[in-house]
Amino acid sequence: MNKMLKRIIFACLLNNCVLISLFAQTEWMDLEDFVANEEKLVYWQEHWEDLSELSENPININMATKEQLEQLPFLSDRMIENILYSLYKYGPMMSEGSLWRVEGMDYRTLDLLKKFIYIGEYEDERDRLYLRSILKYNKQELLTRVDIPLNMKSGYADYPSDMLDKSPNKKYYGSPFYHNVRYRFRYREQVFFGLTAEKDAGEPFFRLYNRKGYDFYSAFFFLKNVRRIKALAVGHYKVGFGYGLVINTGFSFGSAATFYDVHRYGTGINKYTSVGESNYLQGIGVTYQLKKRWNLSAWYSFRQQDADINGLLINSLKTDGYHRLKKDLEKKNTVNNHLTGINLSYDGKYVEYGFTAVYNVFNKVLSPDYRPYNRYYPRGRDFFNAGVYYKFLRYPWIFSGETAVDKRGAVATLNTLSYSPFVHTTWVLINRYYDKRYQALYANSFGENSRVQNEAGIRIGLETDKIRKIKIFCYGDFFYFPYRKYQVDKEETSGIAGGFQLSYSPKEAWSVWIKYSYKHKAKNYTASTGRYVLPEIRQRLHGQFVYKWNEGSLLKATAEYVRASRWRQSVSRGLALGGTLKGGWENFPLQAVLSGSWFQTDDFSSRIYMYEPGLLYAFSMPAFYGKGTRAAFNLRYAFKERLVFQAKWGWTHYTDRDKIGTGTEEIQGNNRYDLQFQMKVKW
Repeated sequence: MNKMLKRIIFACLLNNCVLISLFAQTEWMDLEDFVANEEKLVYWQEHWEDLSELSENPININMATKEQLEQLPFLSDRMIENILYSLYKYGPMMSEGSLWRVEGMDYRTLDLLKKFIYIGEYEDERDRLYLRSILKYNKQELLTRVDIPLNMKSGYADYPSDMLDKSPNKKYYGSPFYHNVRYRFRYREQVFFGLTAEKDAGEPFFRLYNRKGYDFYSAFFFLKNVRRIKALAVGHYKVGFGYGLVINTGFSFGSAATFYDVHRYGTGINKYTSVGESNYLQGIGVTYQLKKRWNLSAWYSFRQQDADINGLLINSLKTDGYHRLKKDLEKKNTVNNHLTGINLSYDGKYVEYGFTAVYNVFNKVLSPDYRPYNRYYPRGRDFFNAGVYYKFLRYPWIFSGETAVDKRGAVATLNTLSYSPFVHTTWVLINRYYDKRYQALYANSFGENSRVQNEAGIRIGLETDKIRKIKIFCYGDFFYFPYRKYQVDKEETSGIAGGFQLSYSPKEAWSVWIKYSYKHKAKNYTASTGRYVLPEIRQRLHGQFVYKWNEGSLLKATAEYVRASRWRQSVSRGLALGGTLKGGWENFPLQAVLSGSWFQTDDFSSRIYMYEPGLLYAFSMPAFYGKGTRAAFNLRYAFKERLVFQAKWGWTHYTDRDKIGTGTEEIQGNNRYDLQFQMKVKW
């Protein structure tokens, strides 16, 4: 399985169900489309970790800022303004019941919000730092995870030395265990420090080329809101400004964005806490408050990156982070990259705008092997991008967007107009145009493509729960690609995507929803008479029922049907049934989660993604195809929340094959087992 797919299977169920509750109720996200895009999986992993960390370290609602509340994707801009206005008008909240005084608050939003906030005292001097207070009142955490293999993969088998001399990439250098260690230090919402070490399965540990132990080390020091310093990052960090057309090394929902957060993307300079080995900057970044509403940011990064090189040319950048085969080592740290950038922004009550410029240079020339579809891919030694972003608020209207250019003058622009006559009702119109020649290595934004390039489109949609106990979500997305794409041998193609979802929550304890989605886009089709470009159509029908009889227990049942077809060609169908049972009670240290699913699909094109509870920071949504069953059991023990131990055992049984996987990941037989352990200590 691709490493990125393993890593999306990475983030967790805080208190074994906090975040599943978030995603069970914010159904607007088409996670299937997102996880199917392997190039963006790393962004999803990092965002899930951010949400997990936020749930572990909730916001004091009485000191909440606009920037903090914007981290929660289920809050609309209108709801955020109403929360802040309530605090301004009525003063600090005394209990969770005080949240009902916020205009537009409902059970759904309140239930989600309680996972990420707490009621604390207001502190006027939060921007002052004293060493004695930092050393005395900090919070620290040490977490470690190990994955123990229960199947022999071909990459760990014993081969004769003469065979390895001819085919050295048949065998991994290291052991099959996965292991990571993470240490976190924080003081209020101002001082952060962290260390991360990770060894992937197949990488050597304290031997061969890893004499220092782990294959990947990461560290950061981060200050936030200390006098005029709004942010100061040293070590590993991430940067995102505007709507991602110039730079966004953080998270973007892409085409799966909720209508509530389409007007907010960039989070500025922030700490990097993930175990991902490619999507970060390394160096220093700072945001300084020039005046009350004016901020100036600057950053510099120097990194060695993995790449496939040929002399002074870079054939491709390697981003999976694996260093377990001979070919991986040949690409390790083969190029240097310097990146510097600047941002000037104004944050007004009704108007926001900013300017961003980024310059980065390699010590070799990026020159991918030419293919017809990659004619306009980034090429060269240095790259420059600049852009302006803007946001105008006049409720119920919001208009926002960004327009950027590269050093050759190619343009990319994204603009959004929304109308919210009520707090929980939003009409949205999103338009994007990304020139086929636009080149930005660190761009990441809304779109059907994985790159901000070669795309134009318009999306319209409605999201509302104005009807009591019923929520409706629907959208249509029309997109156009002016040039060829990977696996599409045609100059110009277009497509359409759409969906409709209806959810019903008659009581706080249970809810039911059903969703239909449709996508129509071009793709190569090979037949006996030649290769053709034909419309590929994928339809998905998903239903879910959730019942919670207390805060720590729930029952969930799901059903999904997928129909994948090509125009006037064969049809592939898939069906899956699944369920989750969680048992736990307040003040009882032991919790358990049992999940399982049955699936039957004709082939990979009708594959089905099913959510599965995982460890802390371990969100799991694997793809199933063929015929089989999947079962998993999670156990969590917490001692006063100071010591938390978790374990997960999983078993996948196939009835249509006698081997699983391919190449070095191949397993003989039709059963795959996985076992994971995690321990967290807080003080």
